Amino acid sequence: MRRGGRGKRGPGFRGLWGPGVVLALCATLTPLSSTAHATDPLPLTRYFDNTAVSDDTLPETADFDGSGASVSAQDLTAAGWTKDRALTVQGARLNWPCREPGEPDNVRAAGQPVRVRGEGDALAFLVAGTGGADVSGEGTVSYTDGTQSSYRLTAPDWRAGPLGTKAVALPHVNTPTGQLAEKARLYVVTVPIARGHQVDSVRLPYAADLHVFALSVRPDTAGWTGSWAAPTSTYATVGPWTDRTLRLVVHTSAGGPRVRVRFDNTFASAPVRIGSATVAVQAAGATASGTPVPLAFGGASGVELPAGAQAFSDPLDFTVPPDANLLVSFHLPGTVTAAPLHRLAQQRSYVSEPGDHTADGSPTPYTSTLTTWPLLTGVDVEGGPGSVVVLGDSITDGERSTLDANRRWPDVLADRLLAQSAVPRFGVLNQGIAANRVLTDRYPGDGVSTDSGGVSALHRVDRDVLAQTSARTAIVFQGVNDLRTGASAAEVVAGLEELAERVRARGMRVLVATIGPCGGEARCTSAVDGQRVAVNTWIREEAVSNAGFEGVVDFDAALRDPAQPTRLLAAYDSGDHLHPGDAGLAALAGAVPLRALAP
Repeated sequence: MRRGGRGKRGPGFRGLWGPGVVLALCATLTPLSSTAHATDPLPLTRYFDNTAVSDDTLPETADFDGSGASVSAQDLTAAGWTKDRALTVQGARLNWPCREPGEPDNVRAAGQPVRVRGEGDALAFLVAGTGGADVSGEGTVSYTDGTQSSYRLTAPDWRAGPLGTKAVALPHVNTPTGQLAEKARLYVVTVPIARGHQVDSVRLPYAADLHVFALSVRPDTAGWTGSWAAPTSTYATVGPWTDRTLRLVVHTSAGGPRVRVRFDNTFASAPVRIGSATVAVQAAGATASGTPVPLAFGGASGVELPAGAQAFSDPLDFTVPPDANLLVSFHLPGTVTAAPLHRLAQQRSYVSEPGDHTADGSPTPYTSTLTTWPLLTGVDVEGGPGSVVVLGDSITDGERSTLDANRRWPDVLADRLLAQSAVPRFGVLNQGIAANRVLTDRYPGDGVSTDSGGVSALHRVDRDVLAQTSARTAIVFQGVNDLRTGASAAEVVAGLEELAERVRARGMRVLVATIGPCGGEARCTSAVDGQRVAVNTWIREEAVSNAGFEGVVDFDAALRDPAQPTRLLAAYDSGDHLHPGDAGLAALAGAVPLRALAP
């Protein structure tokens, strides 16, 4: 069996060239012969020497892995991954190769110098491995100022890699003897580069089983601050919604004079179309304060999101107040039976009767409510100092906090930042998922599911932390769910160490929080509490000196009852002995040392 990498989509894009021009361009892309060696960097397509995609009726025309197996062109089309399609994944724009099935469409990495231009925070590779396991190699980045940096690229296998990190999973594998009902995976993997330096070229690793389909520089998001975000926790049955408008209520942290929003089709197997979208400040319920303002995507009123991809709206002159509720409304013209969503919103949003009601400021068309956030994953504002990202579980997600009151502890932390001037007034992005774990997936990472616990923190850190808008500092507050389901302290510590290493490699600060007490909760046995104490001891004594964390946030000390340290202080207990109520969440926000958030 085999293994695989990861994926995402950024600023909305609309093709500027007509189909005839695209076809003409495709016709000019000729690969080098297998014996040719380029001295000067060439476009990636000039090196294509392997064919991964076949038509279902002609499977013998492709041999991706050396055994005759290949990816189905029909499955790619059904996912919206069509020829020369711009795909934005993890904020990086990549183009699916402009090739017909049976033509070379990827390169086996063998040290080729590739012409890539741009300035940003990471390289993004659309990749897969074919060796039956992760395949890695070292490459170099050359900059226009004559300097270089190295990188390590790891591509999971296309048939056995983790579904939780894939960009897209396709339902079949083509072989010369017939089609297999087996998932084929493709991944987007990002690696850090030197910020402030213009990339001139990239030398691929030497790794024969590592296949590269596309490569680009992910632009830095300097100039924008993340004001609100919610991670995708599952892909779930919805509605069904046909010709409906969703009006989602989200709470801002930072404010600014311009806005853009982000939609994600994470974990999906099919594209979804957004017909139109607007933004407004909430007056009350589904009522807008003023007329909702239209958003655009590459100049168009709507956008199609391929499976696994994302779209940012164009920057819009619209003043976003800090610490306020926005209404982001979008019309779904087709039938949507399942969608990526954030399950625990702790916020009522609205669904309309049939029709496009995005421009309607009245609540009248909005006849039903929902308490999830489908498709919408981010709101950014122009300017500002950047964002603090909180990677957490249900305590961060706001479980047991008051509905519609925005009393999650990251919301209260944002209020603290707005009320002071000692450190920058960062946006605060809540990336908590109820039931989430550090080490293991609750949601498997593919397919429709009733489990909304998300993929593991290790599988989602690239998407939910490193790719977030102008992320400057991360706070990691997880581990209790791992311990409550049998993980050891040593395993949780190893997971936290890996998270710290991966976040710091991107030039971000990373803080770690101690795990709060949960005595009295059914799964929080004395044995579990012993493991929790062991993790907290490591955090307090070694996380900074030995694991690379820049600071510790002692949430255990903030929440525990001094008379019974294994339990929450009664005034902070929501009643289930695990989740703090509103007062306890405020205590968590108050325990964050603000000066530790800034370099």
